[in-house]
Amino acid sequence: MATDHQLGWLQSQDQKQERSGFSACTGIYHSLHQLGHDHQIPTQTNLNTATHVLCHFPAESRLALIDSVTHSRLTYSQLRLSVHSLASALHHAIGIGKGDVVFLLSPNSLLYPIICLSVLSIGAVLTTANPLNTRLEIAKQVYDSNAKLIISSPEEAHKFEYSSTSLPVVLITTRSASTDDNVVTVEELIEAGDPLEAPEVEVEEGDTAAVLYSSGTTGVSKGVVLTHGNLVAVTRLLRWTVDVSSAREDVFLCFIPMFHVYGLAFFGLGLFSVGATVVVMPKFEFKAMLEVVERCKVSNIPGVPPVLLGLVKTETDRDLSSLKRVGSGAAPLSKEVADKFREKYPWVELREGYGLTETGGATSYFVSDDDAKAHHGSVGQLLPGICAKVVDAETGEALPPNRKGELWLKSPTVMKCYLGNKEATAATINNEGWLRTGDLCYIDGDGFIYIVDRIKELIKHNGYQVAPAELEAVLLSHPKILDAAVIPVPDEKTGQIPMAYVVGAAESELTEEQVIEFVASQVAPYKKVRRVSFIDAIPRSAAGKILRKELLSQTQRLASKL
Repeated sequence: MATDHQLGWLQSQDQKQERSGFSACTGIYHSLHQLGHDHQIPTQTNLNTATHVLCHFPAESRLALIDSVTHSRLTYSQLRLSVHSLASALHHAIGIGKGDVVFLLSPNSLLYPIICLSVLSIGAVLTTANPLNTRLEIAKQVYDSNAKLIISSPEEAHKFEYSSTSLPVVLITTRSASTDDNVVTVEELIEAGDPLEAPEVEVEEGDTAAVLYSSGTTGVSKGVVLTHGNLVAVTRLLRWTVDVSSAREDVFLCFIPMFHVYGLAFFGLGLFSVGATVVVMPKFEFKAMLEVVERCKVSNIPGVPPVLLGLVKTETDRDLSSLKRVGSGAAPLSKEVADKFREKYPWVELREGYGLTETGGATSYFVSDDDAKAHHGSVGQLLPGICAKVVDAETGEALPPNRKGELWLKSPTVMKCYLGNKEATAATINNEGWLRTGDLCYIDGDGFIYIVDRIKELIKHNGYQVAPAELEAVLLSHPKILDAAVIPVPDEKTGQIPMAYVVGAAESELTEEQVIEFVASQVAPYKKVRRVSFIDAIPRSAAGKILRKELLSQTQRLASKL
């Protein structure tokens, strides 16, 4: 039991660390921000994500969605009507009810958020997939999630033809685009459904709302189970960030895939509870993005690092003066790219955030642009209601500010479990509810979080730990390097050496020796790149994360041929 002297010392330490949110008594970092009255996370157990979003819809005539290709538009009144009509048809005509899993495979479209909200409103469970996934990957997810209905774009429907289960398939297409009279389309269901007969389903906060499959960049993809309580909390936090950013009147551009937690949280659900206008791109194409920003007067782009890199290194005559805010998430953004972005677009606020599929995409954010400028390399401060620990991997000690360790999180947004995988769940969430992120980080004296790298991706060279993200940032600062990735290569003498895959600018004529020397001039000797391979494009996930396992496989194949 602590003495009065010890308690006095602990209290004094808490006062010293108050600015960071760290408590020396508990080893826990608390958020320095609070949700206002309008943003409090509901405490009742009866929570339905779709109902929560719909009840915050703005004036019915406000524009909700714009299709960047067809120029089709939906007001909030039309969006509400479509959600209720599709919910009615899914329930009454197809028989989808509470707990049934609906598998959604499609690129972004105006129908995507309608489908998401309709499925959730009837208590069904949403699971989404990347349209680039193979037939085998799709079949595995359909089986793993125990799907009862498939909603697919026509281009991807063939991936279900040889499935071992004969599930009903609804296509996201118009009747004129289909020659099969037996095909059921989402548009037809919306037309046939009676919005007044949309079922009222009681859903508890702990009920499963979505099963999102993690990207699998470092291992086998797992189904992340998010509850209605999780998604309502994420929506509340998004409403708060939009308000503190004064972004309610912004026009948001959506090219982030809605099947990803980042895209789903923003564009499938959250932004509609704010009343924002969303311009939807079916897929990302850089030149098309610039044209859409100019034509639709886009003011806010929730983006990823490769997009920012493109904005920095590409010259354009498009008018981008409407831009007010650009965000970056899903993958680390280097200080060099951030600095060059601010130099090129001084009128645009750049704010980085951090989240995981396992936290519903929500963890940290920058409240002000001044904070973002003053804390280079940080992903912001903990969002309201989120707690963190920085834990020493060897001792299990909870570390104070400016000490590196694994980031642990606890919040209302933390997933329920990995679907059907008790072992993986226990390895990720401990018995006190702390989620081990697998990210190496430190939190400074002002409570700003700095992600160093994935712990499993650290390169072990001669007993030293080398962070690939640090070397990638150095490489990207080279004017003739468009993109880069660093991976470990086995070495008999040193354990592992850093190898760089580099995308050079056209006609740059960069050599391996030049790249190695460039990096060596800016880092400690043990960190320098030892090998370089030039490549046409760095493989990345839809959210912009480097697919290191693909590069590792490619390196192994090359080594086997030598």
